[in-house]
Amino acid sequence: MTMQELIEVKYSGQVDQTMDYAKVAVQTIAVLIGGLVIWRAVIAYQRRQRISRRQNSYFETKYSKHWKK
Repeated sequence: MTMQELIEVKYSGQVDQTMDYAKVAVQTIAVLIGGLVIWRAVIAYQRRQRISRRQNSYFETKYSKHWKK
């Protein structure tokens, strides 16, 4: 839409959907931020679980302990 059409729609009394679009945009941003927060929380929880798990000594060999040297 051109500027003239936007001005005509605004002052003609027709239904204005700007607020609806703004609400949808705010909700979209809120969902994205919430998803990122949940995603990071799950990663932190999984990291703690991985660290707290007991290591199995079955696969520990002399080679696997010193393979980077």
